[in-house]
Amino acid sequence: MTTIVIFKSNDSYKGFTCMGHTGFGISGKDIVCASISILVINTLNAIEQLANEYMVVDSDEKSGSIECHFPEEINEKTKLLMDSMLMGLKEIEKKYGKQNRFFLKKKTFFELIIKEV
Repeated sequence: MTTIVIFKSNDSYKGFTCMGHTGFGISGKDIVCASISILVINTLNAIEQLANEYMVVDSDEKSGSIECHFPEEINEKTKLLMDSMLMGLKEIEKKYGKQNRFFLKKKTFFELIIKEV
């Protein structure tokens, strides 16, 4: 299961963590994991290149983890990009978060948590 925790304070983003692999499909063909990865990586690239925001990012491809922290107050472009990522992640969670698979009990593939700090 992939879990993303987004840290916010007074409507401002402080960072996020993304952990784990969804397990929705086999490695290399997991559409849920790929969708999440594209959203997260594209958002980080856009924040760096389009918003010129300073952030601290640490990742481990093997474990499927990415951590991003904004040590200072973010600018409006970064807020918009984070809002966009959050919107996409909410849609993925709505569609693929919990599903019945192979006539078994519901399984959770993705969980999105917004944590006020």
